[in-house]
Amino acid sequence: MTPTPHSHLEQQLRGSTHARFFITDLDGLCRGKTLSGERMADMLVGGGTIASAVFGWDVADDLYLHGVDFAGMGTALGEIGLRLDPATARQLPWDGMRWVLIGEHLQPDGTPLPICPRQVLKRVLAEAQALDLSAQVGVEFEWFVLSETERSVRDKGFRQLRTATEAVSNYSPFRVDAVKPFVNELFEWLPQADIHLEALHTEAGPGNLEVALRHGEALATADRAALFKQAVREIGRPHGLLSTFMAKWSTAYGGCGQHLHQSLWRDGRNLFHDPAAPQGMSATLRQYIAGQLQALPELCALYAPFVNSYKRLVPGMLAPVQPSWGVDDRHAALRVVPGGPRSLRLETRTPGADANPYLAMAAAIASGLHGIRQGLDLDEVVRQSAHASLPRSLEQATERLDRSTLARELLGGAFVQHFVQTRRWECDRHQRAVTDWELARYLEVV
Repeated sequence: MTPTPHSHLEQQLRGSTHARFFITDLDGLCRGKTLSGERMADMLVGGGTIASAVFGWDVADDLYLHGVDFAGMGTALGEIGLRLDPATARQLPWDGMRWVLIGEHLQPDGTPLPICPRQVLKRVLAEAQALDLSAQVGVEFEWFVLSETERSVRDKGFRQLRTATEAVSNYSPFRVDAVKPFVNELFEWLPQADIHLEALHTEAGPGNLEVALRHGEALATADRAALFKQAVREIGRPHGLLSTFMAKWSTAYGGCGQHLHQSLWRDGRNLFHDPAAPQGMSATLRQYIAGQLQALPELCALYAPFVNSYKRLVPGMLAPVQPSWGVDDRHAALRVVPGGPRSLRLETRTPGADANPYLAMAAAIASGLHGIRQGLDLDEVVRQSAHASLPRSLEQATERLDRSTLARELLGGAFVQHFVQTRRWECDRHQRAVTDWELARYLEVV
C-alpha cells in the first residue's frame, strides 16, 4: 500500500500526547483546540467539524444577537466542516515542541465555506494560478509590547498601562535591549516554527516594535503572519509582557500597520520588473497598482476592520488617508519599492496590524489581478481618484463595501454579505458605548 503524503505526520501525531490546531475567525483571532495526538491524527486523515459559533462570536466573544445570518444567535449554531492542512504542520519550541496545524472550513458538501478567511484567500490565489501567476508576499508588522498581563490591564481598567521600553526612540539598539530576552527568543524560536524574521527594530513609541517576516508564497505567508501574532503573545507571556496589535492603542503615539510587500512571478521571473521601463516598473505592475488604487476605497473595511482602525488613518501619522501611489514614498497608500529583477515590489500600506492577514492579502491581490485582467491604465485611474479619499470610519467603509459590486466579484457575494453584517454589528456596539472621552468632555458641563 502506497503511503499517503501525510502518513509520517500522522504517525508522529499518534505518538504525541496532544497537539493543537488553529483557524482564524473573521476578525483574525486565532481559534482552535488542543486534542489528543490520536484525535488530531484522525482529524488529519478524515477531517472533522467544529461549532459554527467560531463565526458567531465578535471580537469581544459576544454572540451576534441580531443582523447576522450565519451563526448568529437566531441560528442553530451547528457544526461546520474542518480540514487540517498538513503543509502547515510545525512544532512549537516555546510549547515543548508541540505539533500545531492550521485548518480551514468546509460546507456540508465538502466545498469551501465562502466566509472562511483562508478559503477566501485560496479562491483569489486560484485565479492568479489560472493566469499562470504566483503571488509572493512579505509582511511587516508594527505592534506595542506592554509590561502588563491579562489581569493587570483589567485591574487598571485599561488605563495608565506601562510600556516595555521607555521613550520614543526609532531604530534604537539601546531601547530594544530592555526586552532582550523576549527578542532573543523570537529570533531563536520562530524560525524553528518556519516563521522567519528578517529584521526587528524599535519604532515611534515606547514599547513599539516593527518586524519584517521573510517573503514567500502568499498562502504560506498568511499562515505565518497569523501564527506570528499568536506566537509573540505566547512567547511574551512568561516574561510578563503583553503584545497588542491594535491599530491605535494610545493617542500619544503613532498607529500600527501591517504592510504587504507583493510581487507576481512566472517561470522564475518577477513580472513587476522591466529593465527597459522608467524606474523599472513593468506594464504589469502599473496595471496591478491601478487595480488596487481603484478598489481601495471599496475594500477599505478589509484593511481597517474595526472602529479603532480609523484612529490610525488620520493625517500626519505616516498612514495613508487617500488612494495614492508613489515610488519609494512612505506617505502613499501604495509604495513601489525600487529594486532589481528580484527585489522590485509593491508595498500596500493601508492595512492595520489589526487586520486579518488572510483577508488583507486577498483584498490586495484580488484587486491587483483585477487591474491586470482589465488592462487598467494607471494614469487614468489616478485622474479618476484625484479627489477621492479613503473612508474615515468603519461605518463609512462598511457602506462602501456593501455597495460595491466589484468587492462581490473579487471576494464572493456570500463573504461580502457576512462581513458587512458583522461590521454593522461592530458599529452598533460602538454607537451604544459611553467612552471616557465623553465623560470627561460632557459630564460636568451639559
